[in-house]
Amino acid sequence: MTDAPFQFFVVEVLRTERVTPAMIRVVLGGPTVSRMASAGRDQRVKLLFPQAGQSEPVMPDTTRADWYDAYREMDPAVRAIMRTYTVRELRHGPDEDELVIDFALHGGDGGDGGTPAGPATRWVRAAAPGDRIGVLAPVHEENAGYDFRPPEDTDWVLLTADDSALPAVAAILETLPPGMPARVWVEVHDRADRQELATKADAEITWLVPNPATTVTTAEAVRTAELPAGTPYAWIAGESATVRTVRRHLVGERGLDRRRVKFSGYWRSGTSEDHLLNTGEPA
Repeated sequence: MTDAPFQFFVVEVLRTERVTPAMIRVVLGGPTVSRMASAGRDQRVKLLFPQAGQSEPVMPDTTRADWYDAYREMDPAVRAIMRTYTVRELRHGPDEDELVIDFALHGGDGGDGGTPAGPATRWVRAAAPGDRIGVLAPVHEENAGYDFRPPEDTDWVLLTADDSALPAVAAILETLPPGMPARVWVEVHDRADRQELATKADAEITWLVPNPATTVTTAEAVRTAELPAGTPYAWIAGESATVRTVRRHLVGERGLDRRRVKFSGYWRSGTSEDHLLNTGEPA
């Protein structure tokens, strides 16, 4: 797989940081991180977590072109737990190369009758320096693992996301040219989960926080917004039903060219990623 655009790596936790109550940043390192590449923006990678009791993930024969088929043939109780995440930052430096991933935390321990945490959230809550995971990452900056590709004639950008897509929004905002108008809506669970988002763009960022009296959904916020004039490019990500609703509004009611609206369901309410993986259904 030396010529493959994506390759497998085993990395280890260097350090962790609590960014907000609902997000943990994990900095990963190792000698192979220097070979990774990223386009910035919404660059996706696959993370492979060890099962409970394993010191590192059990992965398929990663030299095989059909590694995914080999992975699915493995015992689900033994094989690594695979999830898709956005690269928050890839740092290449003279002293150390680092891959930064921000994890949105979902679920608890299930003891209160609430939704139990998934395997990625359980792993990151316990992550400590030296813990090892696998990564399927690109080795070329131009790759098929990112979607934010505004045409050159774009006058302004529209972004919508929830906490699952917040790391991608943060990375996208950092790449926008100075002065580029951007209208951004981000849903989070609590006011404490808002972040300072660095950008040189002319960004108007609206945080949507649940409130029994005044809750406004992303779709409602976009529907009632006054948008800039000119040629837009929209990037919509997060829960699948919300993404579809916003896209229908932008294309059907606002008249945006569907080719200039990129949408991605990061997750589906009521459905686990394991179910989607095993059935082959899209999010």
